[in-house]
Amino acid sequence: MSFTQSPPVLANQYLDDRLLRSLLRRVLPAPMLSEVEPGLTDLGERVATEFYPAQLQDLAFQPTLTQFDAYGNRVDRVSLSAFWQRAHIIAARHNLIAAGYDPIHQQHARIHQFALAYLFHPSSELFSCPLAMTDGAARCLLASGNQTLIERALPKLTSRDPGNIWISGQWMTETSGGSDVSGIETIAKQDARGRWRLYGRKWFASAIIADVALVLARPEGNGAGADNLALFYVEPRKADGRLRNITIDRLKQKLGTHKLPTAEIELDGTPAELVGETRHGVRAIAPVLNVTRLWNAICATGFLRRGLALARDYATRRVVFGMPLIDQPLHQQTLADLQAELEACFHLTFYVAELLGRVEHTPSDEVAGQLLLLLTPIVKLTTAKIAVAGVSEVLESFGGAGYIEDTGLPELMRDAQVCAIWEGTTNVLALEVLKVLKRIGGLQQYLTAIRSLTAQTTLPELEGVVKNIREATAAIAEWIQKRSSQKDEINAGARGLALSLGRTLALALLARHADWSFRAEHDPRPLHAARRFARLGVLRLVEIHPSEARILASDIYA
Repeated sequence: MSFTQSPPVLANQYLDDRLLRSLLRRVLPAPMLSEVEPGLTDLGERVATEFYPAQLQDLAFQPTLTQFDAYGNRVDRVSLSAFWQRAHIIAARHNLIAAGYDPIHQQHARIHQFALAYLFHPSSELFSCPLAMTDGAARCLLASGNQTLIERALPKLTSRDPGNIWISGQWMTETSGGSDVSGIETIAKQDARGRWRLYGRKWFASAIIADVALVLARPEGNGAGADNLALFYVEPRKADGRLRNITIDRLKQKLGTHKLPTAEIELDGTPAELVGETRHGVRAIAPVLNVTRLWNAICATGFLRRGLALARDYATRRVVFGMPLIDQPLHQQTLADLQAELEACFHLTFYVAELLGRVEHTPSDEVAGQLLLLLTPIVKLTTAKIAVAGVSEVLESFGGAGYIEDTGLPELMRDAQVCAIWEGTTNVLALEVLKVLKRIGGLQQYLTAIRSLTAQTTLPELEGVVKNIREATAAIAEWIQKRSSQKDEINAGARGLALSLGRTLALALLARHADWSFRAEHDPRPLHAARRFARLGVLRLVEIHPSEARILASDIYA
């Protein structure tokens, strides 16, 4: 019989993940870890032995829209994959939203929740997207103080009961713009009974099958601009499943995230509830964006972790030039670089998750709040860029097999690409970082965090890493100071600045954990990861040449 190559196999994705298990041992109280670990182990096993294999058998599925029934009645029925049909049940049973709102675990609740999300996401067929929006909607309603909506929706959005859980969507994007919502054309009018109704077209309604949605619209009579938008709450369907004055024009054909049904929709008198005031809707929806951006970072990190798990297992099975790939020195270098980048992403993401839990538990902690405000766009853009590059490298490590659809690897790469686009592109978020720095008075909170982390890193073997961190932060501060009065120049360099901030903090976090892990667990692997990540470089600061950029960007002769 001719040779056949054995495919990569996933082990229990919790028990096989030393990063996650080590982090939880460090940050969670021992009694809490004992309580939550069986659930993490169970989810890790289901991901490896149930969800992932089933999805490999269903790679070609894409949702379809049936707009009319056999007798011409408008039905707008969306077909879903087998997994999506039961994903809400899985989410409820594994507490993927509820865990983040557990009052018993207090500030540690978010770490538990995002550990679950990190395990679940790569085999979720992007059901993690509506889960992120559900989490964001719950936080948004709590922040709004709208007691009627809180009492109605929050118990369902955070439910552990598969028969009672609601999933949320988020309808902002129109043809006039995505991140720039100032041109939104959807109008909100009050009918004769005083109830708000929405009229307009949404170009990108993610998870169109959601039970509720948060929608930005302009109340009739309000002027132009983002400040004159309001935030509305919508329950899109009646009890019988029919849409409430909503028609689905079509489902989006996307590069990836194929099983996630995203639609273009028309709102024609859709009943809605005003969440807060009739203005400042962008401010009102900000809690959604902050939560979903952290979910985005968790998902990006999860994608890279999944790719590396597959690549590493495959390298033990694939023999080339007389030896397994895993024993080839050059291949070892490739996998080692990916591992170092993964560990940096991982610690950066869970640091922000830990910070979110702290701020939610103690809202009066203004220092933590300012740091969270700064790091949320940074963690999203940093992890997204690393994940896209890393997953591309993973595909290459499989050679030709990485380019074959039924391995599932091309889907992994297409899906990872979305992390750099949704919830704000790299450039949009980099400019937001500049705004936050101005709002909070500069780098003080960031530098304080760096100093605290390096103070906890005292191993002699990490002295070079700590020096690298200090030199990088000094270079960042100097770069900003030199350009503080040059708006165009600092804007042009915002991407490099944001990535430098993210990678430098990631290195400090990786070094702090490496120090702890070496002392408490006698594990040198994080130490090697920290040193390798430092060698890969953290600074992405650039010298700005405006005329050169203008010429090349426009491809003009000047």
